[in-house]
Amino acid sequence: MTVAGHRSDRRALREQLPFALVLLVVAVAALRIFQYHWREGAVLIGGALLLAGLLRAILPAPKAGLLAIRGKPVDVLTYTALSVLILFVAFTIVGGPFGGSS
Repeated sequence: MTVAGHRSDRRALREQLPFALVLLVVAVAALRIFQYHWREGAVLIGGALLLAGLLRAILPAPKAGLLAIRGKPVDVLTYTALSVLILFVAFTIVGGPFGGSS
């Protein structure tokens, strides 16, 4: 492998760091859900989406990696709206089969 090829691999990896950070938060959320703390997991997923929206808003498209799906305004609006929806559900649902879990 040439030095130039090694640099482009590093750059490609660096471009995916924002997406990897969001996936890390989602993985922690999945762990909490599997431990029967569904509300904490849902809050973490909402936080991951909010983080995705924030990173998409501040990073230019080439550095946003896989967070860049459509245009920047559409991505930011979509990530933020889904985050607000999930956080609303996580904070407002009481009772039901998951009521005992916090």
